Amino acid sequence: MLAVLLLVACNADKRGNKVEPFASLTRQIDSVAAHHDTLTLEEPQEEMEPKPIQADELFSDFIFSYATDDRLQRQRTRFPLPYYKGDIPLKIGKEEWKHDSLFADQSYYTLLFDNEEDMDMIGDTVPASVQVEWIFLKSKEVKRYYFECIKGMWMLEAINLRPMEKGEEESFVEFYERFASDSVFQRRHLATPLKFVTLDPDDEFSILETTLDVDQWFAFRPILPADKLSNINYGQKNEDLSDSKILKVNGIGNGYSNIFYFRKRGGEWKMYKYEDTSI
Repeated sequence: MLAVLLLVACNADKRGNKVEPFASLTRQIDSVAAHHDTLTLEEPQEEMEPKPIQADELFSDFIFSYATDDRLQRQRTRFPLPYYKGDIPLKIGKEEWKHDSLFADQSYYTLLFDNEEDMDMIGDTVPASVQVEWIFLKSKEVKRYYFECIKGMWMLEAINLRPMEKGEEESFVEFYERFASDSVFQRRHLATPLKFVTLDPDDEFSILETTLDVDQWFAFRPILPADKLSNINYGQKNEDLSDSKILKVNGIGNGYSNIFYFRKRGGEWKMYKYEDTSI
């Protein structure tokens, strides 16, 4: 379902448009989902050297093809694949590999940021490496997939599963797990009033900025991911112990777009802003 955002190319020019860097990624993922057959390989033999394909131009194209095409996934995974489980180095052979659908079997994907500036930076980023992450809320672990662009092709080079950092104060993951699943706890951790940004119902090109009280929030609050979060890291900061977090939830093929803003003050996390620009 998740699925994070930007025309990110292996060998592409930087884009200057900063209006909505996430819109281009969502359109790309939707387009790939609808025309997946145009991005598969031309019947190569399993033992042949992989070659660049159309999906390599944009990482957002590639990652959806990688997640949904078993043959392409095997060809674009470096075997034996280094797999780090905490401090224990392991190797996964091709015969042991099982298809990994990442977030492609969900109806949405999520992105995490430490600040709003990083959200703008993503639209101009042209990386040679990208990390796709799963953040497991209950076990407090992060599973990170390391992709590198080598000779014009995106390849999975390693996987790392590690515990999240532990600090003396409550981490965002500890807070968010309760916030997403416990309505009483959630009520206590909403800023009053809550800043609210949405599309003008009378003009889809205009934005309305207003506030919500707690009861208004609970009247039409969206469902928050409560089991795990995905993230695509193009170089933006995402520190375990940061005092501010932004959660972006994008739908795949359904026009859903929500952003939740959190910050910690005096050792306590609260959501202080909510954006709903779904169409």
